[in-house]
Amino acid sequence: MEGDPPSVAVIGGGIAGLAAATALAEHGVRVVLHEREPVLGGRVAGWPVALPDGTTATMSRGFHAFFRQYYNLRGLLRRCDPGLGMLTGLPDYPLQHSSGLRDSFRRVPRTPPFSALGFVALSPSFGPRDLARLRPAAALPLLDVRPRDIHERLDGVSAHDFLDAVGFPAAARHLAFEVFSRSFFADPRELSAAEMALMFHIYFLGSSEGLLFDVPSEPFPRALWDPLAERLARLGAQVRTGTPVEAVRPGPAGGHVVADGADARTYDAVVLALDVAGLRGLVGRSPHLGDAAWRERVARLRNAPPFLVSRLWLDRPVAPGRPGFLGTSGYGSLDNISVLSRWEGEAARWSARTGGSVVELHAYAVPPAAVREVEEKRLVEQLYRVYPETREARVVAARHEWRADCPLFTVGGRADRPAVHTCDPTVVVAGDLVRTDLPVALMERAATSGFLAANALLARWGVRGETLWTVPGRGRSALLRAAARHLAPRR
Repeated sequence: MEGDPPSVAVIGGGIAGLAAATALAEHGVRVVLHEREPVLGGRVAGWPVALPDGTTATMSRGFHAFFRQYYNLRGLLRRCDPGLGMLTGLPDYPLQHSSGLRDSFRRVPRTPPFSALGFVALSPSFGPRDLARLRPAAALPLLDVRPRDIHERLDGVSAHDFLDAVGFPAAARHLAFEVFSRSFFADPRELSAAEMALMFHIYFLGSSEGLLFDVPSEPFPRALWDPLAERLARLGAQVRTGTPVEAVRPGPAGGHVVADGADARTYDAVVLALDVAGLRGLVGRSPHLGDAAWRERVARLRNAPPFLVSRLWLDRPVAPGRPGFLGTSGYGSLDNISVLSRWEGEAARWSARTGGSVVELHAYAVPPAAVREVEEKRLVEQLYRVYPETREARVVAARHEWRADCPLFTVGGRADRPAVHTCDPTVVVAGDLVRTDLPVALMERAATSGFLAANALLARWGVRGETLWTVPGRGRSALLRAAARHLAPRR
């Protein structure tokens, strides 16, 4: 870049915004990161809370699994810790149904296609009769998942209907595929089957890392975002937390004026790294952003239903054999249980000092009309069913987080989701809501789209951006790809 370096406003301090800001600042761009909340991290943020015993603890929006296929997110984190020492691996990913069925991904082979075959062979939810009812022809799209093609084929079908067509047994559906769909905080009847198929590709047939994952060994701010914010400051970027952006309007001599309540500055380009509601709101307040068709599509974006995170500080430990994380199904609204004191340093230190334990419960896709106090009590009662020893524990402290800001990848909704590029080459979009042609999802989609947004702007200024890595953009097995191609019905 010749002359004065360009300036960019990155609006949103979640994973996508941090990735974009990092890539831009590393290449000499003058970056100002605007975040409406007082803390960074977006949906992976954390903040201090005071417990009744005088302890300061960190609350968050809940457990996140850092899968080993998250190459670009890990690349972002390596900026501060090249060895990723802030992450620790959990030994298993167990699943439990209220009927007594249990599954595990620890023994499942990692090499495709043996990963998928191994899960079926080892899972107690697949009996001989279940296998006989499967309709392999309906499952052919899973054998050669290419992001753009799979959305053309399956975006108009719900995850629930697709599994019906395949003939998946109910138990396996609860213990395997619905784990994926509920990771999107959505009911399978509303979720696009294309998104679920993409997840199947990422974890089963497109990569060799399997479904084991890592977790931060300390709370999110300490382990992840504080070091990254410090690095951004060393690179000359400004990080402005607690400053929501009110509007973006054209600059008097070009560029974009970003008004955040405290002041208004003019930038050469803007990265919109917001959640669904934030993007809708900012676009609605900024009538010159994008063209009419783009603005209408943004206005149609939907949030997933609310979700509940309940964290309990108990006065006694859970039973010794309880895993650090357990996915659950058939227990009403309870979707998983984390025993944070098994793997998070702050929780472990509190547990060692008090003799207690720290447990976290998740309920995804809660009905919007649900009564909060009722759901919170119900969730704890479901914990007692799964871990009966907790019924005798006294709750020293409890914190409940209700949120409804995740994107809903609704049936047929891909066309409305924004891409990284807009009609204005100086305005780009990033976040896990963004439509890309890469096989990424969830936190990895956020990080990847942030880098893509930065790369799009850097290319305008003649600078080569971040190198991105993903699982293959099609099925890894030539034999399975051939089967999918030759046996699929003609369109």
